[in-house]
Amino acid sequence: MKPDVFSLWECSVTTYSNPIVIVIIGGGMASKILTGLIVIFVCMGLSAQEPRARDIGVPFAGDPGTLNTITDVPGVTVGFETIIKDLPNGKAVRTGVTAILPRGTSSTNTPSFAGVFSLNGNGEMTGTAWIEESGTLEGPVLITNTHSVGVVHDAAIAWRVKHGGAANAGYWWSLPVVAETWDGWLNDINGFHVKPEHAMNAIANAKPGPVAEGNVGGGTGMICHEFKCGTGTSSRIVDVLGSGYTVGVLVQANYGTRETLRVAGVPVGLEITHDQAYDTPQSPDGDTGSIIIVVATDAPLLPHQLKRLARRAALGLARNGSYAGNGSGDIFVAFSTANDPASRSDALALLEMVPNDEIDPLFLATVQATEEAIINAMIAAKDLTGNQGNSAKAIRHDELRAVLKKYNRLAN
Repeated sequence: MKPDVFSLWECSVTTYSNPIVIVIIGGGMASKILTGLIVIFVCMGLSAQEPRARDIGVPFAGDPGTLNTITDVPGVTVGFETIIKDLPNGKAVRTGVTAILPRGTSSTNTPSFAGVFSLNGNGEMTGTAWIEESGTLEGPVLITNTHSVGVVHDAAIAWRVKHGGAANAGYWWSLPVVAETWDGWLNDINGFHVKPEHAMNAIANAKPGPVAEGNVGGGTGMICHEFKCGTGTSSRIVDVLGSGYTVGVLVQANYGTRETLRVAGVPVGLEITHDQAYDTPQSPDGDTGSIIIVVATDAPLLPHQLKRLARRAALGLARNGSYAGNGSGDIFVAFSTANDPASRSDALALLEMVPNDEIDPLFLATVQATEEAIINAMIAAKDLTGNQGNSAKAIRHDELRAVLKKYNRLAN
């Protein structure tokens, strides 16, 4: 008897990189109807977005954009490549690559003004010397694990050579921005499982619209405040001199100790003390993780102003309980999609900028969106067991709600 086979490739969402196939053995109209109903229900399940921090009652200040993601900034696209494999001898791969393209497919040929800031430098973000020197970001921002920076860096150059034009002087060159956080608790980080094609896929997968969060891309194996964490995003809409602008933030969160965790000002880490990651004698002590924060805006800011914007991300991070410990790599980059003429090399460029006296709404938006992006990463994350049986538990939504209610901070 010939089976009925239906592929769910067309209804898959960003967190699914492969088609899901349903096979029902049986023939006739009844089989086809049953299969069709299953397809509908599974598609509905795949399309339903996971709850985010606001959905479970975490209160945040500020007005988010339409999607409350970094892609609310027009032109910004985000892509992921998630790598999950179980290997012999207890080893496991729980890692990936995240790609943020400031101007989508035009990112290679149209640089963006940018600024960088290192709150604590026990980490890596390549390409920052040229951002400091030139004030521009050329190409994508890529985030992966600590020991895969090199391969992702090489892949970013190969991608640019393939897709971008030669420099005016006639030679190829590229100084990619590749950042990292350490996922060695859950991932076989010394197995070097990230390959060039994974970085290429993350870039190729970049698109506008909804952004997956939690255990995805470079955030797959990440932990923050000893809960499972990973990738998170948020945005804010602000008014500056009568014009509306968007600030979007994406984080790869892998920092912090449990006892310092605060959510909406509530000492959640002191209230929820069970299920802590790194609970073995050989596990790291103190704040030994890292966080990478990417800030995007369509407000016309110059490089020195974007550096100031990047600094403000630290305040959003601090709201959630980080003290930027000695072992933490907390590195931030901010870019603006405004001022397209800045990429011209054949004539004077006429630029716009927000006056410094009017920049405060953008500072506040950065703080607010960073705070929420981190909590979104925590809320979206799922329990994960990885290398050598090590595990990290996600925060329980009902427990978080109960703590917020205890302190009269649960939103309606």
